[in-house]
Amino acid sequence: MAIFPQLEIPDTLAAGPGPGNTDLRVLQRFASAGVADHMQADVLRGMIECKLMLREVMGTANIHTFGVAGTGWSGLDCLFSAVLPGDSVVVFVNGTFSGIDGLTLRMKAATAEELAANPMDPQPASVRIVTVPHGQSVTGETVEAALAEHKPKWAAMAHWETGSGRTNDLRGFSDACQRHGAMGLVDAVSSLGVADFRIDDYPGVHGWASCPQKGICCLPLTYAPVSFSDRYVAELRRTGCRTFVHHPILEARHWGIIDGKDVEKGSYHRTHSAYAVAAFHEALRILLQQTVAGRARAYAFHEAALRDAVAAMGCKVTSDMTSLVVLNLPDTLKGREMELVQSCRAQGFGIWPTLSEPVQIRIGILNLLDRKAITDIVTRFAAAMTAMGADIDTARITERLEEHYQATVAAE
Repeated sequence: MAIFPQLEIPDTLAAGPGPGNTDLRVLQRFASAGVADHMQADVLRGMIECKLMLREVMGTANIHTFGVAGTGWSGLDCLFSAVLPGDSVVVFVNGTFSGIDGLTLRMKAATAEELAANPMDPQPASVRIVTVPHGQSVTGETVEAALAEHKPKWAAMAHWETGSGRTNDLRGFSDACQRHGAMGLVDAVSSLGVADFRIDDYPGVHGWASCPQKGICCLPLTYAPVSFSDRYVAELRRTGCRTFVHHPILEARHWGIIDGKDVEKGSYHRTHSAYAVAAFHEALRILLQQTVAGRARAYAFHEAALRDAVAAMGCKVTSDMTSLVVLNLPDTLKGREMELVQSCRAQGFGIWPTLSEPVQIRIGILNLLDRKAITDIVTRFAAAMTAMGADIDTARITERLEEHYQATVAAE
């Protein structure tokens, strides 16, 4: 059997919708953690401190707030685990990832017969998918109309949809859920740690899930933040759920959350990684040091600089997120989006296309919050477009960036 050489992965500029750029301090904590098992005292102390910091980051008094080992999909699977076959659900879809949320919920809510009829794409009668066209946001009016008509037990929506770069109406969603008695479930994978919000300000939402590698800026395989209200947990206790690994109550016990209280020592549920705990702990420390509000302001400021620069290159920006710019290329390059993306990635510049029609370009700034990083992104993107025949005045684009940043210096 051939033994392959060691895998060498070079540094790249990760300028997509996520995973983001992990802080070197987080990587250092990961690499320098001692060889310890999951029940070692410092690992357990780190988990307790993580759950307390996470409550501060999420802005909640929910006791059932902790991290699910894995990626954002692990957190979302935990969030949706309370949905049982036959449950009535309304799901709002306006892009690739909210679409996968919808598929997940159709699988959860399908009866045995409905699942067997179409195992990979079930169509349960109890689930309503409300589709909003690509590039548009889910509005409070859309949510209100659907919940008034269907009166579901559960309602689900992505806060920020990175498939199209759109922000959805969280206030309208929460208010409509309250008015119609639905338990709201929110996919906050792309907004937590980027936007300035407190989940307790949205009482119509009873379950939240995020991911480690975007706003939290941690290694992808650490912990996906989740938070559940007392009502969600009470319902779960009443009905149960068909999972052991992603059972919210069982997961919480390992984080020292038992019977709605913080306890000194939890009970075993899974084998946690000392390395992951150390990295997650440091990522939360950094975020709290910067403050959620401070980081949100930084994202808004630097996204505005990038948005202005690509618009000056003749691109049309259609997104309204602050960590991601989604754009249409100039007419002269229309239809060559994948060619441009592949060319950039070959040069170590990791931008992304959209994953659904129409094909657009996505440029992200996760943990790239300084003038040097934004200038590097703009310069590389301008060079790639120029190489494909676009007529771009790179010097003028650079001047616009300087004007953006100099205006802030003057204001300070």
